[in-house]
Amino acid sequence: MSLAKYESEVKIVPQSQSVVYSRFDDLNSLSAIKDRLSDPTVQQKLSEQVPADKLDELRKYAQGLSFEADAIHIASPMGNITLRVVEREAPKCIKFASEGSPVQLYVWIQLLPHGAYESKLRVTVGAEVNFFMKGMVAKPLQQAADGLANMLSALRWCKWRAYQTNSPLDRK
Repeated sequence: MSLAKYESEVKIVPQSQSVVYSRFDDLNSLSAIKDRLSDPTVQQKLSEQVPADKLDELRKYAQGLSFEADAIHIASPMGNITLRVVEREAPKCIKFASEGSPVQLYVWIQLLPHGAYESKLRVTVGAEVNFFMKGMVAKPLQQAADGLANMLSALRWCKWRAYQTNSPLDRK
């Protein structure tokens, strides 16, 4: 078995590296993503951009997510999978490893400064697979890396911050 790695493109996030990294201090804050997918306005915008069958898959996937301070739990057709934080290197990197998945998975979220008010984000997905499985998992794992990077870079970081702090001043 060897580790096969799949990297996303570098994405620009409109917040500083430290602000983005701080959102991963407590993964419960990611529940804001699940809440946003329940918003009718967001659903309408998504329906204009995503085919109906993919949108239904996304909703089902989002309903199967739950969060803890250091873990994300995913209810999937393959069973319940947990991505648990195994290492944090503030403010540059967060590393996750899977629990309960048929194949050992790893996810790295890397952050770099890009000026004072932006940061660069890259997601790497790795899997411990043998030579024969590598061809079968390459496309889905590349799509996972790209999809996660797109989702994280598209988050409305200011709104997320307001969700976190519940301060009326932060909601402007």
